[in-house]
Amino acid sequence: MPSSVQRKRVRKDPAARRAEIVAAAAEVALAEGLEIVTLRRIAEDLDVRPGLISHYFPAVEDLVAEAFASAATGELDALLPDGPQEGAEGGTPTERLRGFFSRTTGEAYDAISRLWINARHLSRYRPVLRERVAVQEAAWRERLAGLIQEGVRAAEFRTDDPLVTAIQILIVLDGMGVHANTDTPDRPAAIQRLPAATAERELGLPPGTLS
Repeated sequence: MPSSVQRKRVRKDPAARRAEIVAAAAEVALAEGLEIVTLRRIAEDLDVRPGLISHYFPAVEDLVAEAFASAATGELDALLPDGPQEGAEGGTPTERLRGFFSRTTGEAYDAISRLWINARHLSRYRPVLRERVAVQEAAWRERLAGLIQEGVRAAEFRTDDPLVTAIQILIVLDGMGVHANTDTPDRPAAIQRLPAATAERELGLPPGTLS
């Protein structure tokens, strides 16, 4: 006789469930785009009812914004950790900045660049997302300017305005990231290292220091 016992679902802590939903949405956003993030799609990926997703995110716009914020925050912490880290890169500002530039290439970086392009485009029409994009842009400026300020205090960098220098570097990186959606594998070496070269010039470092 077939068993009629049904598998009992485990009720998760609300904070854990919400984090799970956001993580799933961020994964979809990175792989397929923010437009693909819907309540039904995330419910399917997590094997739950759409009503559970809407319980935590009644408006899909809020989930889209959270997905972007989660992915962008993860990117910032991975590319430019806050404070010295253990390992080969050491803890000096110059070493940390060199490590940062070494991580701004490859498929993973291209994926997050595509997400930024996607988010900035959609933010024209989605106020909640636009607010999150602005918050993430400010976080990037603050993190990079803070590192540059540390380098100035340590007499490793020279600049009159760390924030302006940080913005200059980020503008060059954004310009390079625009090409993430196109197949341009044969960029000249001088173009590939343009962000690092810009930082070296603006921070008074010898060419090649950050490569």
